[in-house]
Amino acid sequence: MTSPAIGHLRVDGATLRYEVRGKGPLLLLIPGGTGGAASFDGVADALAADYTVASYDPRGLSRSPLDDPEAPQRVEQHADDAFRLLDLLSPDAPARVAACSSGAIVALHLLTTRPERIERVVAHEPPLVEVLPDAAEHRALLARVQDTFRREGLMPAAAVFAAGMRRPGADPADAKAVTELPPQAAARAERTMADMPYFLGRIVPSFMAHTPDVDRLEALSDRLVLAAGADSQGELPYRPAAFLAERLGVELVHFPGGHTGLSTHPAEFGELLRKVLSA
Repeated sequence: MTSPAIGHLRVDGATLRYEVRGKGPLLLLIPGGTGGAASFDGVADALAADYTVASYDPRGLSRSPLDDPEAPQRVEQHADDAFRLLDLLSPDAPARVAACSSGAIVALHLLTTRPERIERVVAHEPPLVEVLPDAAEHRALLARVQDTFRREGLMPAAAVFAAGMRRPGADPADAKAVTELPPQAAARAERTMADMPYFLGRIVPSFMAHTPDVDRLEALSDRLVLAAGADSQGELPYRPAAFLAERLGVELVHFPGGHTGLSTHPAEFGELLRKVLSA
């Protein structure tokens, strides 16, 4: 793996740590969950053959500290952070953006609010449950997660959250087998457990309550690739991507693996990402 150049960017209320490698037009990678920039380690070098690849730790996660550790988190502010990185690293040309999970929610908001800065967005399984017909059920799930977090702590709340993400009737043992990680990714997952309270307590409830501007996305759909895991059909994070693809009249591109295909199938995931970015 090539050693990237490391930078730090002051934004409102936080300092972002970012990594840059490669040459060419800018590709900004926005991570989901607690993975931070390291979640793209398996694909960044290959993508750097065609792009200047920038990845970063979102505010409050890993090595991007908040000025106020208790500050509430909003999709709009995280999208502004991404915009500041675009302005810093590609001030004179629009960029490509690829994002996963909660990061894909940020990327879609960035597209609708700063379209002049975006050439193409690949959004893999943004869990925008508010677009779904049964959104009320998922609001109740998020409320149960937060209530469990307050009463019983992190791990019981994480179990409630994970159960809500699975497809109806799925065996938890099957989910464990599907998401078995390569050694490097498994070690990274262990390191990022420290960020789970922040993610589950402040990112999840705020981001999954976010409602995208669907009409605006439809107007910009020629710049948008909606993606989902080939193995995650029926799971909750898959459904908004599928719903939006049908609503916008665009193809839903299936990537290898499930919701965490970036970690479980990095080579195959990266190769397909490279193709759809240049399509």
